[in-house]
Amino acid sequence: MRRRSTLRLSPQDIEEGYALACQTVVESDITVTIPPQEKIERRLKTDKTAAKIALPFPYDPDIDQPLRKVFLQIEPPSLADNTDDLSRVQRELVRRTDLDSLTTGLGVIRSIARILRDANWEVTAVLEVPPAGGSAHLIALEPGDTTHSLWGAAVDIGTTTVTVYLVDLRSGEVKEIAADYNGQIARGEDVISRIIYASKGSGLQELSNLVTGTINRLVSHACRRQGIEPAQVYRLTVVGNSTMIHLLLGLPPEPIRLAPYITTTNFPPPVRAHEIGLSVNPQAAVDCLPGVASFMGADITAGVLSSELDQTDKLTLFMDIGTNGEMVLGTAEWLVSCACSAGPAFEGAGVEHGMRATMGAIEEVWVNGETCEPTYRVIGNEKPRGICGSGLISLLAELFITGIMDRAGNLKLDLGSPRLRQGAHGAEYVVAWGSETATGQDIVFTKVDIDNLLRAKAAVYAGFSVLVKSVGLTLDDVEQVLIGGSFGQYINVEKAIQIGLLPDLPWDRFKYLGNTAARGAYMALLSSDARQRVADIARRMTYVELCADNSFTEEFMAALFLPHTDINRFPSVRELVEQQAVAGEQHVGY
Repeated sequence: MRRRSTLRLSPQDIEEGYALACQTVVESDITVTIPPQEKIERRLKTDKTAAKIALPFPYDPDIDQPLRKVFLQIEPPSLADNTDDLSRVQRELVRRTDLDSLTTGLGVIRSIARILRDANWEVTAVLEVPPAGGSAHLIALEPGDTTHSLWGAAVDIGTTTVTVYLVDLRSGEVKEIAADYNGQIARGEDVISRIIYASKGSGLQELSNLVTGTINRLVSHACRRQGIEPAQVYRLTVVGNSTMIHLLLGLPPEPIRLAPYITTTNFPPPVRAHEIGLSVNPQAAVDCLPGVASFMGADITAGVLSSELDQTDKLTLFMDIGTNGEMVLGTAEWLVSCACSAGPAFEGAGVEHGMRATMGAIEEVWVNGETCEPTYRVIGNEKPRGICGSGLISLLAELFITGIMDRAGNLKLDLGSPRLRQGAHGAEYVVAWGSETATGQDIVFTKVDIDNLLRAKAAVYAGFSVLVKSVGLTLDDVEQVLIGGSFGQYINVEKAIQIGLLPDLPWDRFKYLGNTAARGAYMALLSSDARQRVADIARRMTYVELCADNSFTEEFMAALFLPHTDINRFPSVRELVEQQAVAGEQHVGY
């Protein structure tokens, strides 16, 4: 075995025989040991019977829901009445309802004869009725009276994780929540890597299969806990960024990353589950909600829907921070949006000891400015294995505010603490000694890590700064900041302001909304009106392409300091830094 590079491997890693698979050439037979993989423990703690999620609006399935079930008692055929089976079903439906026409798929037609006769001509028709009228679509025939049971699913395809809400469409309640890694991670952790992979050979089909496999596994898991079969799920609403939707539908995503950055479609038409390999009812409608542009997808339009930004009079900034930072500014009257590449640092990638928010991740850090000693909190209250995004933000802020690090992100190695030292990648701060950790290795925060985080926070700050300026306003004009996404709910506002990730506004203007994308998909699943709102949001949202805006580069460069080159933009941080400086002088004098 020959290593091509030692990038991101410590001397101890190399001594113990670790190698990066992507940078290693195998020249003979070897035995490979793969370290234990992470589980999304924080997320999977809720991967059981769902805590009650409040209905987003008063719900009447007979009015709001395009799915209907009708119990039919059909007159059996005779020599005197030799009407074919499908026409016989349609005739009874016309008699029992206000429907005048019916369509269906070949799979349903193939099953009709057997189901009718096995059920002694008493069956339940599962129908999809368009809100604007027209032909109803027969999704399935079920033996007996099953009108008490009607199921759907809301799916959020994240770049990192996939979340499924299993919904009882009779009551509108979320009965189960299931989440897991997006299987596509095996082919790249970010959208650009996956777009490149999809452009090679059978990569597109493979990535499509990986995400449908993840969804199928989660739906099956949720259904099993409710004692139903996946075939009883008759409708799905799906959200995700534009790349995730393209990969799900098997649409070539290459133009998304190449100027002028164009999607195949921002408004995908509904498809049937069997067309894309989803193992629910084959005729179930899969409705991918609309996006706006290459880097402004359905996860954000759904987030705007669930946050009610499209219905508020307050000037609102909506943010979803992850590998990409997506932002929407506006009111009920207008909406403008942009997206920036923050990189994976906030998700723990590209950081020496970064990790996702799993068991063993340091999620919060406090540092004593006099002794340089840290105190930290670990997810699961066990020995630490690394630091997740919220912990990195906390640590960066603490080192800056305590004066252990300067505004350019340089660690002060002359403070006389063993925590501050030169490491394999330059200056570093020891967060946890090897004797304290689950791996036996020191967990460190390096200058390279700091620079990655500074670039990530600078991109986000520059994004919303340009967005506000583009409409002739200032950040002080923003009346509320809504933070969506699974990562957003763990951000400490105080620490995020201190590093310049969030604008320096009163804390009561910030609100955490959790997984706004999944909630928006859930709302669209329940209501045709909510589904129409999403479409309206997508149509009227103006997208600002930051690549074409010279001011973005200027704002980005200015934001590469803590909290910003112009500290007057952060008066609360300036005051805190001044207080710390005075306290430090008094301590030295004493």
